[in-house]
Amino acid sequence: MSLKSVDTSEKNTAVLEIEIAKNIFDETVTKIFRAKAANMSVPGFRKGKAPRNIIEKMYGKGVFYEEALNELLPQAVDEAVAESKIKQVSRPEIDVKEIDENGVVVTAKFTVKPEVEIKNYKNLEASKTVVIVSPEDIDKEVEAVRKRNARSIEITDRPAQKDDEVNIDFEGFVDDIPFEGGKADGHKLKLGSGEFIPGFEDQITGKNIGDEFDVNVTFPEDYHGEDVKGKEAVFKVKLNEIRYEELPELDDEFAQDVSEFDTLEAYREDVKSKIKERNNKRADVSVEEQLVDGIIANLEADIPEIMITNEVDNQFQDYAYRMQSQGIDMDMYMKYTGMTAEAMRGQFKDNAERQVKTRLALEKIVALENIEASEEDIEKEYDKMAEAYKMEKDQIKERVDANMLKEDITVRKAVEFVKENANITEVEKTLKEFEEELHKHNHDHHGHDHDHDHDDDEDFDDGEDIYE
Repeated sequence: MSLKSVDTSEKNTAVLEIEIAKNIFDETVTKIFRAKAANMSVPGFRKGKAPRNIIEKMYGKGVFYEEALNELLPQAVDEAVAESKIKQVSRPEIDVKEIDENGVVVTAKFTVKPEVEIKNYKNLEASKTVVIVSPEDIDKEVEAVRKRNARSIEITDRPAQKDDEVNIDFEGFVDDIPFEGGKADGHKLKLGSGEFIPGFEDQITGKNIGDEFDVNVTFPEDYHGEDVKGKEAVFKVKLNEIRYEELPELDDEFAQDVSEFDTLEAYREDVKSKIKERNNKRADVSVEEQLVDGIIANLEADIPEIMITNEVDNQFQDYAYRMQSQGIDMDMYMKYTGMTAEAMRGQFKDNAERQVKTRLALEKIVALENIEASEEDIEKEYDKMAEAYKMEKDQIKERVDANMLKEDITVRKAVEFVKENANITEVEKTLKEFEEELHKHNHDHHGHDHDHDHDDDEDFDDGEDIYE
């Protein structure tokens, strides 16, 4: 198998002419014949006993060609792409030009990465937020830890009230007919949480364990369930259990229980330090996002639509995997939100386009600045991945191509290069101001926030998102 020629005369397109030697093609056709002939019926011969020339005369000389090509072409095309060094971004369109005594000649047509120009990527302007942590910010975080360490107490001597967690059985009816999704046994509900439709939780307040009663509500006009939106409903409810969360006292003993510190004061200082550290990471990511905005603004490229479509596919698939890992089926999710796959994909398009532009710009900077990844860099990355996935390093190497890893490392280095050559000014802001800024930025750049939510007590590290 050999690459005969490469034609890149059409914009963002490459056509590879590939030759498969006659002896290789003939050997593969013979193998296919041996595998298939046993099941072929030819008049005058027992099943599977007809000679090859008789079969080819009856079914056509090329009866086995298609399967032979299907077996040979993937490797032939891969080898040709590697030899040509083109950067393909689409599946090949295959056209068989010749099958004769000289062998097989095919063409493979691809969409390729576009030519890229970037006018400026040095001395870009960005601001880094230095978060001012207030006592109220510390209180909020400590309170979250306090709630996680609350003691659940069963209540038997009073009716249910706001902030209680109740265990209920219920079944909903519209016009005396049960509706889909309106029934559950042993459901836990915190009163006042707003988990159920307006009015439902209020009508449980004041009820006692063992009570069976009706809850009358009206579904909102914008409710996701088409069959019940805007309609009056009656829920038959039984109250099984009432529990209340008792919060621990905020004292030195609490600090000792939840941390390695002996006093509440020392624990609060550590919380303050961690809030600052966490938000410093978030501020670093924000700086990178601002610099990405800068390099994108200076990017000139005629980007093939297939590149954006592919990135939308990747992001949609990633989102589906994350949902699945949380036990949420995508079909069910779309049903209850009223979304379609097409509408969801549309939400990813702006961010997908940004990601494609970012990657192209950073790859161009890699080329212009001759940024390289050393063997040591690659080995360190394999070590990190092995640790992260709890796998042997050799297993990671088998699954992750070294050349792809090398490209990712150089792109990360390009991010650092842009940062090192940028003009970054520090600006003090309250935590609330910084949160609002990040929320606006995520909404402006991603069009949605469902993949940018982070718990208050977890590190925020979304840096790789900007160039992958």
